[in-house]
Amino acid sequence: MANSVEDGQQPARVEGGDDKSRPTTRQRVSSVEGEEYVQIDPTIASRIAANVDDFMTLVDEANQANERERDMTLSHAFKVYPKAIAWSMILSSCLIMEGYDTAVVGSYISYPPFRDKFGIPAPNGEHQIPASWQNGIAGATNVGEIIGLQIAGILCERWGYRYTLLAALVAVVGFIFFPFFAGSLTVFLVGELFQGMAWGVFQTMTVAYAAEVCPVPLRHYLTTYVNLCWIIGQFISSGVLVGLVNRQDEWGYKIPFALQWFWPIPIAIGTYLAPESPWWCVRHNRKAQAEASLKRLARSSGFSQRDADAAMALMVYTDEMEKQVAEGTTYWDCFKGIDLRRTEIVCFIWLAQTMSGTAIGGLSSYFYQQAGISDEDSFKLGWGQNGLNFLGTVATWFILNKVGRKTLVFWGMIVMFILLLITGFMGIHNPPSTAEAWTAGTMVILLSATANFSIGPVVYTIVSEVPSTRLRAKSIILARNAYNAINIAFVNVVSYRQLSPVEWNWGPKAAFFWAGTNIIFTTWIFFRLRQYSLRTSPPDFSYHPRYLSIANAHETAETKGRTYAELDILFENKVPARKFASTKIDTLINGTEMAQKEQVDHIVSRTESRTLEV
Repeated sequence: MANSVEDGQQPARVEGGDDKSRPTTRQRVSSVEGEEYVQIDPTIASRIAANVDDFMTLVDEANQANERERDMTLSHAFKVYPKAIAWSMILSSCLIMEGYDTAVVGSYISYPPFRDKFGIPAPNGEHQIPASWQNGIAGATNVGEIIGLQIAGILCERWGYRYTLLAALVAVVGFIFFPFFAGSLTVFLVGELFQGMAWGVFQTMTVAYAAEVCPVPLRHYLTTYVNLCWIIGQFISSGVLVGLVNRQDEWGYKIPFALQWFWPIPIAIGTYLAPESPWWCVRHNRKAQAEASLKRLARSSGFSQRDADAAMALMVYTDEMEKQVAEGTTYWDCFKGIDLRRTEIVCFIWLAQTMSGTAIGGLSSYFYQQAGISDEDSFKLGWGQNGLNFLGTVATWFILNKVGRKTLVFWGMIVMFILLLITGFMGIHNPPSTAEAWTAGTMVILLSATANFSIGPVVYTIVSEVPSTRLRAKSIILARNAYNAINIAFVNVVSYRQLSPVEWNWGPKAAFFWAGTNIIFTTWIFFRLRQYSLRTSPPDFSYHPRYLSIANAHETAETKGRTYAELDILFENKVPARKFASTKIDTLINGTEMAQKEQVDHIVSRTESRTLEV
């Protein structure tokens, strides 16, 4: 017998007279033989029906598209949507530029030509960039990204993803002149501030676009590819720096910046030719453009007009459902109602990424030098590290859908914690021996590879899947700005001083500190992911409205295999995140029966009135 949210409501029997049932029209959540079923709130369905002309057709076609995506195999998705993959990869290539430049700037503090030009003498006789300037330059980049992210949130609402990216690509061409011609660290800092503004645009638009142009089976491939673009940029920068490390004149650090002028033009051409996100078009009531985009994203041989109509219906239905649940699309709306839960998840998961210990991996060349490894070997190790990072992200593609987002993130954090402890122990002797220095360097390489196999790429999938479609861009902006803010206020301040020989000079022992921050966020993830995991039979009160807030307080949603309409229904019903993976949604039609009947009655009544008037 089913248990529903509404006391006293008995589930209807299905044909055949057995006790198996599905939620009735008035039930939103029910359990059948231990399995949970949810459906749209009938009240919301009625409000949607009042806003559309043919609700029955809309729901039927939306359900067809939803089942088509849910049941689509990976091979079929690759066969039908190669153009969507290509367009998403082209736009995501913007982040190759960011990965390249951030790696270059992060390595310049340990790069001999740059240190000799802008550094001051250190106790060991070498020139070093003061930690205050290291922190200032990194902070300026983060401040620029925050400004750029906020600008992106405004412009994308008016212009769309493509034209917002094009504006940033044009701007970054001019911004590169600042660091290239910099004669002082002040000018260099200003240049990084301006470049950060363009990167902030790239960070949001590329992830949102990737999440909106592909079907469910391809979603985690294209969103994690965004992380891969970062790594590709870092790998290229490492190769360039290795090739120029022995060059002592100013071109030793100017050439890497000059190479950045190559990227914007081909990427801008591809971005201009790409179709706009069909979801963005639907949100702005551009139905014809949305349909045209859908057809440009798929092969005509595998995507018929009927498929296009059904896909359009699913987007319209999802958009209308979100408007009825939370009508606004402002930043403030991200903190209202069920969207607050979604915003909290995306912000904290990105904070967990930067506090997991990746700060050491981001300054790896500098870390290797302070651990006692030579300049040339340090940059070669950094190059090899980026190669392993590439392999780690690619490996994620083959395992993510099998183990799920939550499991991969949690165990990745555990492995990183262990590697940080080993690294810290290698720095107890001061100075560390050659064997200890190389062991610490190896642990940092493994740390970075582990991060890029787990929390690094998976974050992009989570932050693109969890928000509602109407608030996706703004939710990503808020999450990324939380990431940038903690980097400015904490990570950059601490990490540079830990490694600088003219400041705290912790060397490998800095890993102990990041092991501490790692375990704090791993604990958060554990309780978010594993609430009630020790119970063999969790209490059934979790669906009672009185206890919903308690049940939801310590959980993170598993989003794999879910369409955006299904995720909206799960969040709207306040399904505990520990049950996201097991809760079933039979069809999108369930819960709409009353709304369909009301619209039919309204049409019949209106027809009869007109007949009587005649």
